[in-house]
Amino acid sequence: MFVINGLEQDSLPASDRATQFGDGCFTTARILDGRICLFDAHIRRLQLACAALMIPFLDWETLRGEMSQLASGKARGVLKVIISRGSGGRGYSGATCLHPTRMVSVSAWPAHYERWREEGVTLTLSPVRLGRNPMLAGIKHLNRLEQVLIRTHLEQTDADEALVLDSEGVITECCAANLFWRQDDNVYTPSLEQAGVKGIMRQVCIEHLARSGFRVVEVSVKEDALLKADEVVICNALMPVIPVRAWGKLTFPSRELFQFLAPLCEQTQ
Repeated sequence: MFVINGLEQDSLPASDRATQFGDGCFTTARILDGRICLFDAHIRRLQLACAALMIPFLDWETLRGEMSQLASGKARGVLKVIISRGSGGRGYSGATCLHPTRMVSVSAWPAHYERWREEGVTLTLSPVRLGRNPMLAGIKHLNRLEQVLIRTHLEQTDADEALVLDSEGVITECCAANLFWRQDDNVYTPSLEQAGVKGIMRQVCIEHLARSGFRVVEVSVKEDALLKADEVVICNALMPVIPVRAWGKLTFPSRELFQFLAPLCEQTQ
């Protein structure tokens, strides 16, 4: 089900800059018992992205209402919100785009996350690397061609998720998740200042770790850093936290970090 600018429909004008240039941003939230988990954090993410992309979107209360209405009554699901600069003129200039487009949709929650949580996932190193761009780093913008290529390669392997590096070979993220790894009581996560998406669940994990006996550190390191890891976990707003059981021939039997984060993140509303 799609609601575009308040109307139930499933098509955008060909002139919308989401289709022309990927000129917009989005967020994907978990619906649980009719509520949107981390609702305020998802709104803040969209607000920060619109500010960074200079999209003059103002209808936040209207958007909140539409999000709540679509989530209402659903025991479990996925709510996606897209904001584009809208339609206007041709070429790269958005000067005549006076009315940003908002799109809200609901889909089924990925059932395989339950199995992943029980069994853990396997990673493969993606040959597709993320380009560095500190101006856009962290934002969940609509330009996702890198992730499309990462997923296309991943689907040709037996792995569940991809370990993704940037153009300098620095560990950045997974195809659709952030990652953490533990070495003793130290927990590391990529800094994401040059590439990647600063996920909402990543921030939740960082906040929980900051109040724990673990020491969390944001780092810029190459893939061989994982060779010293006792444990690896991945996260996003839907999962919310999943253990990694193997990366290639390297296995991670420990679940200490996962057992700490999983119940805390599952309870986060």
